[in-house]
Amino acid sequence: MTVTTPVLFIHGLWLHASSWDPWVELFRSAGYDPQAPGWPGDGATVAASRQDPDAIGDHGIDDVVAHFAAIIDTLPSAPILVGHSFGGMIAQKLLGQDRALAAVAIDAAQIKGVLPVPLSALRATLPVFRNPANKHRAVSLSAEQFRFAFANAVSEQESHELHERWTIPAPGRPLFEAAGANFNPHSPAKVDTENQNRGPLLLIASGRDNTVPESVTRSTLKQYRHSSAVTDIRVFDDRGHSLTIDSGWREIADTTLAWLKDRAL
Repeated sequence: MTVTTPVLFIHGLWLHASSWDPWVELFRSAGYDPQAPGWPGDGATVAASRQDPDAIGDHGIDDVVAHFAAIIDTLPSAPILVGHSFGGMIAQKLLGQDRALAAVAIDAAQIKGVLPVPLSALRATLPVFRNPANKHRAVSLSAEQFRFAFANAVSEQESHELHERWTIPAPGRPLFEAAGANFNPHSPAKVDTENQNRGPLLLIASGRDNTVPESVTRSTLKQYRHSSAVTDIRVFDDRGHSLTIDSGWREIADTTLAWLKDRAL
């Protein structure tokens, strides 16, 4: 019996797991066995998540890594991980722990060692950092904040529609942890970038991303310079942080599938 390769999609802050639904359908049609679990505390739907932000708040990077590691342990074989934003960081951590066959990190949040943080990224995350108490809370983005942080490269109407359809409150703790990563030798944002035996990694960057500018992804690439394992990069000059959910998502998904095919995965 042929066993299909599992694929886990990992969302980032402020997006519900169901935002991956078009990707799940596409990957299933391509012969994979995909699923998109939520983070700890996420509701089953966007509406349920919005109604119970307290369940989402105060989960940190290690909590999310452990959550997805437990899911991986139930799978018949090591999965391919596809993560966006903080999901891209989580995917890199799990790949570095040899828990995955390969990983694709799309506009991934900064890992330990990446410097400096661009001003646009600071502005995009200001809704969390403006109040230190948000480290233990879930924070929502207004439509205006979402447009700057995610959907600056699409029309205002599409930005509004994406905000209404997919956004949920996000825990502040991962952002505080990432911000202090370079001052903490045991930071949960640390990734084993020197692992020589890990599976292939594809980093995808967006040239118009305010939350994770291209410079952050290129700095992330440099963190892997001491590993002989495969690390590739693709850059989409005209895309923003919403590239996995907006009207151009299929181009990113097809690029991901083509890379997996090139790597015989």
